[in-house]
Amino acid sequence: MRFGVVYPQTQLGADPIVMRDFLQAAEDLGYHHLLVYDHVLGANPAREGWQSGRPYSYTDSFNEPFTLFAWMAALTERIGFMTGVLILPQRQTALVAKQAAQVDLLSGGRFRMGIGVGWNEVEYTSLGMDFGTRGARSEEQIKLLRMLWTRDLVTYRGRFDTIDDAGINPLPQRPVPIWIGGTADVVLERAARMSDGWVAQSGDPQLYRDHTARFWAFAEAAGSADRVGLHTRLSTQQVPESEWESYVAGWAELGATELAVYPHGEALDDYLGRLRRFKEMFGL
Repeated sequence: MRFGVVYPQTQLGADPIVMRDFLQAAEDLGYHHLLVYDHVLGANPAREGWQSGRPYSYTDSFNEPFTLFAWMAALTERIGFMTGVLILPQRQTALVAKQAAQVDLLSGGRFRMGIGVGWNEVEYTSLGMDFGTRGARSEEQIKLLRMLWTRDLVTYRGRFDTIDDAGINPLPQRPVPIWIGGTADVVLERAARMSDGWVAQSGDPQLYRDHTARFWAFAEAAGSADRVGLHTRLSTQQVPESEWESYVAGWAELGATELAVYPHGEALDDYLGRLRRFKEMFGL
């Protein structure tokens, strides 16, 4: 199992010095990749029609992933970068292809794109996209992205996108790997059939035994079980250190190939201290 780090951006914020120090410490400790969450807009939870229990609002800080990773690529040499997950259907497909290709080139092939369909209808409306068709659109987008990353010129007429004899330049070094997040069966099947891996939820592995079993069954049916990965996360705020070993072992038993540690604390030293203790426990 490969171990990465979740950048705790809603806690550490957007101070470039803090961001740099966290990033370079994670690389120096030997972590495989840095995972970043994505939201373009945060809504006001007092607005009419808002569903209670949503995890983020306008008070939560989110750095823009493509810009962030391009900057981070210049500050590092080895650590990989992964969105976990980019809300793909609320974005223009050709623009995402261009941005992802640029990050991949600037990082020397260290970028992977985890994608999902999201839950925040406010973002879709504000960005001029249809929330109701987000699942179907994401499937079409994956096909088109791979065409744009591998061909000089693309002619494509789909349900959602049209490209008439045009292409991006420069192309990435290779098609950017796409991982898919979500728990619905339609998403698990799509991840098994179309992606390079599934971005699972974080939490007690026993609670996700059925989800992972269905994912691997879909992968067997698609003939992809020997090549797709399974990515999960460990929140140090929710899982005490005394349970880290059993947590990781539980996810390994379910077939997880990667796990990103989400550290928490009161200050930067607390966050990095947890990353150091995790490394001491598991090695990297």
